[in-house]
Amino acid sequence: MVKIAFIGAGSVEFTRNVVTDLCGFPELHGRLELALHDIDAERLGHAGTMAERISGQTGAGATVSSHLDRLAALDGADYVVNEIQVGGYAATRTDFDIPARYGVRQTIGDTLGIGGVFRGLRTIPVLMGIGEDMARACPGAYLLNYSNPMAMLPWAVYAGTPFDRVLGLCHSVRDTHGFLSGLVGLAPSEVDFTTAGFNHQAFVLRFEHEGRDLYPRLREVIANDPELQRRVRVEVFRRFGFFPTESSEHSAEYLPWFMRYDDQVEQFRIFVGDYLHRSEENIDEYERTRRELESDAPLDLESTSELASEFIHAHQTGQAREIYVNVRNDGKITSLPDDCCVEVPCLVDADGPHPRTVGALPPQLAALNRTFLNVVELTVRAVLEGSREHAYQAALMDPNTGATLTTREIVAMCDDLFEAHGELMPEALRA
Repeated sequence: MVKIAFIGAGSVEFTRNVVTDLCGFPELHGRLELALHDIDAERLGHAGTMAERISGQTGAGATVSSHLDRLAALDGADYVVNEIQVGGYAATRTDFDIPARYGVRQTIGDTLGIGGVFRGLRTIPVLMGIGEDMARACPGAYLLNYSNPMAMLPWAVYAGTPFDRVLGLCHSVRDTHGFLSGLVGLAPSEVDFTTAGFNHQAFVLRFEHEGRDLYPRLREVIANDPELQRRVRVEVFRRFGFFPTESSEHSAEYLPWFMRYDDQVEQFRIFVGDYLHRSEENIDEYERTRRELESDAPLDLESTSELASEFIHAHQTGQAREIYVNVRNDGKITSLPDDCCVEVPCLVDADGPHPRTVGALPPQLAALNRTFLNVVELTVRAVLEGSREHAYQAALMDPNTGATLTTREIVAMCDDLFEAHGELMPEALRA
């Protein structure tokens, strides 16, 4: 049997997609043990029902169990899929509403920016707890993390716990490869890519078809499309020479040049508060799924090629495939520190993951990554060292926050957020 534990299984989208993919692999039929964990009993119940329905419809013959106790779910697991959102929608709302009162605009707020800092502060201790539990309950398992802030969470696990078999998984590289291929009229399978950097701020370093550089063709496409020119990520490409992996909505809040200025928000069509809208859609989706589970009609199942399921399939069957993962650098990108968490291509086969060494980034990309790293490292250190000063410093070093507020305003805003989040904050950082 292959035991996969899902932490935060009440997350409708990820659990449904990963379980559907796993149950769709004939090689895994009759071998799957799915152990679901969530702290919300109602959501956990719906997740269990959904997993059983998916197994039945696909003929996978999976064994499904549900656990409010995390250690019980982790016991003897081969893989652990993490998809938690600490504090849920209410905490996300706080991350947006308090900074907005200070004049700080955000779009997604889950990776960098003041929202990313405070999401990191409340999520890192939970991920470290999972790492501690896995070191005892399933030391040979792989922790496959979907939660953000991705550049922070695996770093905290491998730096602050005895467990280091942690990989971060994100769709942004694959989605960007698909987007760029389409712009130049090719299928992704026809294009040779190499992409690397930080999660949500990686860059496409190689973009070729049969040995021919496709960047000149991309520049022609952009020059003839005024609408493409109104995207932040396209502006970053024009100024820095390589295409970034994250959406314009994300990219805008990682940089000091856009969110503060009304004309830039309008010119680049930046959706301020985008993540709040997405979160409300997720709540609606959960309600639709709940009603769907109450019906006897077959579930609408569709393969999504989730990265966690692809990782597990490749490892279990030896059918090697390349995916992008977030792991400890250790020289894979030579222009970034060894201990940070970077996103690089990785071959997965029966022997496990083999992240590829990329070498040095072009200097302008390394410079952008360093401004990203400043915030990530200080947030991680704030939790590992119990330093509220490092939390302030992370916010002070954030490009968008620093472009908008004075030092006193930033510290005051952080104090308001610490108070509002209360017990979700690491105990050492509370006032």
